[in-house]
Amino acid sequence: MSSATLVRYYAAVDAGDFDTALALVAPDVRSAILLPGAAVRGEGREGLRDYLSGRGDVVRRHVPQRESVVGDLEFVYGAVVEDESTVTGHFLAAAKIGPDGLIAGYQVAFDPELGLLPDA
Repeated sequence: MSSATLVRYYAAVDAGDFDTALALVAPDVRSAILLPGAAVRGEGREGLRDYLSGRGDVVRRHVPQRESVVGDLEFVYGAVVEDESTVTGHFLAAAKIGPDGLIAGYQVAFDPELGLLPDA
């Protein structure tokens, strides 16, 4: 299993365990979630909780295909799979990890068309 904080965050989000996911995030996190036609920007853990809670009941899973840790920055690239079978697109995420080991900054871009790697 990966030790990257960002990968653990996605695993908890995908399990619907937002409390565990947000325990990996600094209380004053700054975030940008870049979606086709919209950007969701926020500050604070509760802003992320609101976003996650508002996504609806779709069964969604992040499938990391590559990850890298460079100093205090983590990067993850992967596919988003819905209902265990449909790849809806790909994401590229970066996280700044604070001295306390928590995600202090989070930026992710999702694209429903371009995939850089073949889906497994």
